[in-house]
Amino acid sequence: MFVSDIKRVVEQVSRDRGIDREVLIRALEEALRSAARKKFGNKLDIEVQYNDESGEIEVFQFMEVAEEVDEPAVQISLEEGRKLDPECEVGDSLGTKMDATTFGRIAAQSAKQVIIQKMKDAEKDAVYANFIDRKGEILNGIVQRIDRSDIIVNLGHTEGIVPSREQVPRESYRRGDRIRAYILDVLHESRGPQIVLSRTHPNFLIDLFRTEVPEISEGIVTIMGASREPGVRAKIAVASNNSDIDPVGACVGMKGSRVQNVVQELRGEKIDIIPWHLDPAKFVCNALAPAEISRVIIDEDNRSMEVIVPDEYLSIAIGKKGQNVRLASKLSGWHLDVKNETRYSQAMQIGYDSLVALTGVGIGLADALYESGFYSAEEISRATIEDLIQIRGIGEEKAEKLLEAARNAIAQSETETNSETHPETAANNEPGEEETAPQTSEEKTAGIEDSPQPDQPTDKAESDNKID
Repeated sequence: MFVSDIKRVVEQVSRDRGIDREVLIRALEEALRSAARKKFGNKLDIEVQYNDESGEIEVFQFMEVAEEVDEPAVQISLEEGRKLDPECEVGDSLGTKMDATTFGRIAAQSAKQVIIQKMKDAEKDAVYANFIDRKGEILNGIVQRIDRSDIIVNLGHTEGIVPSREQVPRESYRRGDRIRAYILDVLHESRGPQIVLSRTHPNFLIDLFRTEVPEISEGIVTIMGASREPGVRAKIAVASNNSDIDPVGACVGMKGSRVQNVVQELRGEKIDIIPWHLDPAKFVCNALAPAEISRVIIDEDNRSMEVIVPDEYLSIAIGKKGQNVRLASKLSGWHLDVKNETRYSQAMQIGYDSLVALTGVGIGLADALYESGFYSAEEISRATIEDLIQIRGIGEEKAEKLLEAARNAIAQSETETNSETHPETAANNEPGEEETAPQTSEEKTAGIEDSPQPDQPTDKAESDNKID
């Protein structure tokens, strides 16, 4: 029967399909054990072993030696047992070899199914091993079908999938169309490896440039980053380690030939090629081009920048629906707040006025605070005494008073804002209830509302003298 062919089949499948020989043998043993249980039931104690010399899978049935046989299927009498083993005793387990051919069609079918399944598993593993190291590459395929808005791509020996989230919104494909995509991920699932492809990932854009620009593949020009709004616009930052090579010009190519090839592959997506700069402020200015930048205020703690542009360049800097500043922010890794000069000047004036309004702060002291980078009362409230005493004309005592005045002013402002937001709360407060509030709070509020008076020259003169 099939047993005589097992050794030959094992060797052939192991060689042709690359399946581990031991794995195949273990699987065949389990298949024959399952066939035996189907034919004789689960009560039988059956052991299956592969005999490497004969090339057969041997099946043994183990039975318990008993004085009285109650279950003939699993027990054997002492008399019968001693015919097999003269030294056996009651309670021993005796194994007898079964004729595997008696399993007939069931065993043969089980062995066939095992071999087929192992071949399929080996093919899946081979596909996975082939693609797992190719993550991040671009490959070509043919659209096989559209499945619930997902594109199924024929890759030759296997299929890939372009999920709807990884498709460019304005692109459409039909069966038989050629498609290029980026290998985003390779998943090892029970039904087989799944090759996840993408046409929207920024690295797809980077790899396209790497293919088109020899200087990039040679390492002369480096792509420092990329950001995309797929199908609409993209920005890519480049740098060169050779002063004689213009990284932007290398990517553009003669008469724009190189960048146009990339644009064609991306179905018309506009691409801005930006020179990278080590200084983040200068890099952001490059990223916001063609808008002109007046000044950049950096907040390293929050990794944000306040970008000031001339009034006529505000719309250019922001872009259509905020597209330009959004892409520049993704590319640089900084949060960008773009303002025109008029709005910035107004904000600065409001901040300066809040400084002058603080108790004990005159024009001279306000100018000193402003020049030291404290542009509003709110910024003063977040400062420390150590920060303030660094300013000329401010000692420790005055710094403490200044901090108290600023914090009181901010507290009052928040209270007024809450009252405006929830007027019903303020209306419900009776005059008698207000009188029960701590007197110190009222005194502080009164102190904040008082602005420097002309008939109080002492503080102002003191401040002016110290500043000057």
